[in-house]
Amino acid sequence: MTDMAHMTIAEAGRLFRAKRLSSRELTQACLDRIAMHDPSVHAFLEISETALAEADAADARLASGEELPPLAGIPLGIKSIILVKGLKATAGSRILEDYQPPYDATAVERLRRAGAVFLGMTNMDEFAMGSSTENSAFGPTKNPWNLERVPGGTSGGSAAAVAAGFVPGALGSDTGGSVRQPAALCGVVGLKPTYGRVSRYGLIAAASSLDNVGPLARTVEDTALLFQTIHGRDPRDATSSSEAAMSPISSIPSDVNGLRLGIPKEYFVEGMDADIRASVMDAVETLKRGGAEVCEVSLPHAEYALAAFYIIVFCEESSNLSRFDGMRYGHSAPGKDLLETYMRTRGEAFGPEPKRRIMLGSYALSKGYYDAYYKKALQVRQLIRRDFEEAFKDVDAIVTPTSPSVAWKLGEKVDDPLTMYLSDIYTISANLAGIPGMSVPCGFVQNLPVGLQLMGRPFDEATLFRLGMHYQSVTDWHLRRPTLA
Repeated sequence: MTDMAHMTIAEAGRLFRAKRLSSRELTQACLDRIAMHDPSVHAFLEISETALAEADAADARLASGEELPPLAGIPLGIKSIILVKGLKATAGSRILEDYQPPYDATAVERLRRAGAVFLGMTNMDEFAMGSSTENSAFGPTKNPWNLERVPGGTSGGSAAAVAAGFVPGALGSDTGGSVRQPAALCGVVGLKPTYGRVSRYGLIAAASSLDNVGPLARTVEDTALLFQTIHGRDPRDATSSSEAAMSPISSIPSDVNGLRLGIPKEYFVEGMDADIRASVMDAVETLKRGGAEVCEVSLPHAEYALAAFYIIVFCEESSNLSRFDGMRYGHSAPGKDLLETYMRTRGEAFGPEPKRRIMLGSYALSKGYYDAYYKKALQVRQLIRRDFEEAFKDVDAIVTPTSPSVAWKLGEKVDDPLTMYLSDIYTISANLAGIPGMSVPCGFVQNLPVGLQLMGRPFDEATLFRLGMHYQSVTDWHLRRPTLA
């Protein structure tokens, strides 16, 4: 039997349903590994006290003869911005340090119905603001491949937990790359679904028009299993799509014959790290050998994506964070009047990055600047969406690097926000356009993982899974594991 710390969801599920591995055994193995190694990684903010009871419930369902879905009995980590009843949803912030939600997010609710085990809440950049998980109010997460490096962000805790063998899968959120970029830096698979494909009900909002709940796992197959469970229409989310559910994973072809891949010329320009470029192009050649066709495409407004994205993000984040005022829930620092209470509460409990974004977003939304900034950014967003629509008339998927660099050293960029923002340069366009994107491990540079990003047409996650599963069937990058002392 494979070491339980490195089992895939698919493998563990098969063993569980064959009654060769109990959910309790698997869950206890994860808890033991977390106890041994997470003090040095800091992927988790809270470990559930009911995880073993949930595992026992899954074992009991199996013993009763019930036919169980693929995720039954599988331990998972949940990013601390996604609500799990009974566990703290801090969003990585002191202002929600003790907040326990009274209900499950829709994605969590669907996992719970599937029999998954919730192992705990993972660390993250405060309110999903950052690219390194160094902005957490509870201390940074470290990259399991090199504990002196960042895991990426903002879902760095979830990515690190999967890479370190603490859990076989996890949920994160992706506003501008926050699932895909840490997946790339930690050597795991991460999916940002089409906007509206997975309900945002129970996801603490960062930028509402860009936020997505997305899965992370060790393989594309596992990521697809998680996505298959959590996606679908939800009447509690007004932006949730009524698009038909994806066909079963078993129906996805195993080859890539005839699929057309686009290489955007605006992404492969001077300044890209040569080693990352080489890893990505090697992956493209691997897909070509499998029968895929490759051509160049143009995304002419790509150069404006970063500026448009951050204006929209700052404006929406400043608006969403206005609810945290010390009046209803979370941290409160009473003052002599209402204004002083607001100022003390927010001044004490928000970290530097939320404060920076609140000020910039409020400025851009203010009278006299709204049209010049936010409205203009929304117009650019439409141009970027049309670029992708035109490109997808000729190709089935677009291939780029996920991140412009491998994991950098802790502290290297945390005091330089503009440089930090540039780490999202390859991922933000998928959020602006609302299309699905997935990062798949495709190599190593300086003994650190490199990610290949695949972007597809809206609601065509199946083609990304097809490409990714084929790629992983002929390569072994996803099989490599970090060594934790």
